Amino acid sequence: MPGKNFVVRTTPQETAAVADAAVDELARRIALQLLEDPPHPPSADDPTRALTLLHVLTHLQRATERLQRDAALDAARAGAGYPQIGEACDMTRQGARRRWPGLFQHSNEAPTEHPMMTTPARPFDVLLVEDDVADAMLIEEALSARGARNLIQVTDGVAALEHLRTPGSVRPDLIVLDLNMPRMNGRDLLRVLKTDEDLQTIPVVVLTTSSAPDDVAGAYNSHANAYVTKPVNLAEFEQAVQSIDTFYLETARLPRP
Repeated sequence: MPGKNFVVRTTPQETAAVADAAVDELARRIALQLLEDPPHPPSADDPTRALTLLHVLTHLQRATERLQRDAALDAARAGAGYPQIGEACDMTRQGARRRWPGLFQHSNEAPTEHPMMTTPARPFDVLLVEDDVADAMLIEEALSARGARNLIQVTDGVAALEHLRTPGSVRPDLIVLDLNMPRMNGRDLLRVLKTDEDLQTIPVVVLTTSSAPDDVAGAYNSHANAYVTKPVNLAEFEQAVQSIDTFYLETARLPRP
């Protein structure tokens, strides 16, 4: 991911104190304007001023959230990565990803470390069979950074088969499959896919946390096209997903739907 070093020249406590004071002053000024400076201050048991201040603070919070999104996008365009954006917001890299997914999808230039090799005539269709919400978000973001991708996510094998066998549903160019899921797990789904005459030619990449030899051998015995263990490191996770994308959706020739 792109990233540059930066330095915040105050402590979090100092920044919070200055921000609190400035927001409080601004909110009170706006509240007074909305109240039109009544000639007689409200009595102690009149909630009007406090409620007006609460109303103003609510809208300031919403405005802050919009401005934060804009600032995060500007930071991404200027070369900051999710680690730096998260640090500026007192959150982790993954927290910043969850709050503002797809920042780099909207930047002026695609990430230079993984440029698109070709421009597809149509968006590629990917079926992701994954029940972990965080991993699904990371996979979606890594794929979107590569170019136009239509991603459908389902959370188990039963839902995957329902989608694939629904009349009129788009046939995916690639299936990315986790192993451990409820109802029908990835092992069982893989066996079904590779013995179904209509579905067996769709490339299936197993992407899972397991590195157990039995799982690896079992996947290939069931004719998985590739087996990839999910890296723990987020940058390596991203790179693994984009490597799958590069090979199956740009390098390899796939059968026509």
